Amino acid sequence: MRAREQDDERTPRRRRSLRGARPAVEATAPHLSLVRAPTRAGPERPLAGEIRVATYNVHRWTGLNGRSRPDPARAAFVISELEADLVALQEVLRPPRGPDPLVSLADALGLHVAFATTRAHRDGHIGNAVLSRWPIASVSMLDLTYSRLEKRVAVAVQLAHAQHELDVVATHLALADRIRHRQVRSLLDHPRLRETPTLLMGDMNAWRNCRATRALERELVLGESFEWPASFPAASPVLALDRIYARGVTIVSIDAHASRAARRASDHLPVVARVRLSARGSVAAR
Repeated sequence: MRAREQDDERTPRRRRSLRGARPAVEATAPHLSLVRAPTRAGPERPLAGEIRVATYNVHRWTGLNGRSRPDPARAAFVISELEADLVALQEVLRPPRGPDPLVSLADALGLHVAFATTRAHRDGHIGNAVLSRWPIASVSMLDLTYSRLEKRVAVAVQLAHAQHELDVVATHLALADRIRHRQVRSLLDHPRLRETPTLLMGDMNAWRNCRATRALERELVLGESFEWPASFPAASPVLALDRIYARGVTIVSIDAHASRAARRASDHLPVVARVRLSARGSVAAR
């Protein structure tokens, strides 16, 4: 009994020392925290015709099992393999000090970047990002937090080039069906999604045919019918969690990117689509 009491007395001191072993990250509310042009932009191309887009949950750069030390270069290599004009990223981790892997990635690919912080993590801030071949005309953030247990946001960038417009929304929806449906309604009811050609990309956590999934497919999917590619878990995918939806834009093809590197860089595979942009700059409200 005495030995147990001594252990109990030592435990608080040990816990205090463990807490002090890592720099603290302040609590934070969801907010827009980065909009940036690359140091050297890639070759200019029109915002028209067919383009290549992708969505990718990078799992805080921690690889397949989520327990590895963050290694942004591993996921950055996979993103370079995609050769995409637009990329939506989820679970991006930006450390509180030192080099910013998101900025380094955008500069290396010659892409513009916008990032919205969802929550604080012990290693930095986690959130959603959009990488774009074209300059970002404006950017906004929609707070989709409907539960104290899960902070969620969508970051929306507006692209305008040579009289063409496109909105790109990156998000990571909740696990709970009821909350996910509220988040989807907030997105679908947003005025921009009804007025401008839009791509909605992200980790939709759409592991079954719930109300949220039915609403998205009823109001956003345009083009030829296809099956969503399985993207999770990356090593042997069975669930189509990562999706690309469109309004005023035609999805021509969609596939999971299952390279050897992609199967190890995250617990999700990237999903890549070829999309055809409308010649018009707006869509009719539905």
